[in-house]
Amino acid sequence: MSGKRIGIGARPSADPQAEAWIRQGAAVDSGKVERYSARLKLDVTPALRTRIKLAAFDRGVTTAEMQREELKQQATS
Repeated sequence: MSGKRIGIGARPSADPQAEAWIRQGAAVDSGKVERYSARLKLDVTPALRTRIKLAAFDRGVTTAEMQREELKQQATS
């Protein structure tokens, strides 16, 4: 690796068609939503991964359950 930093561009302006396409997922049959899930990959440091796993263990849930609940709370706030 060269050590060069690659900048991330500015967030693109809102596209009503794209936003509508994303939001149409909310109209999906709730029974179907319970049967299927989408994978979300997130890169974290080893130290953060350890903290997440310990927090989930302390709560008596899996890391996936804990993270789903946290994401639900963030998405509704």
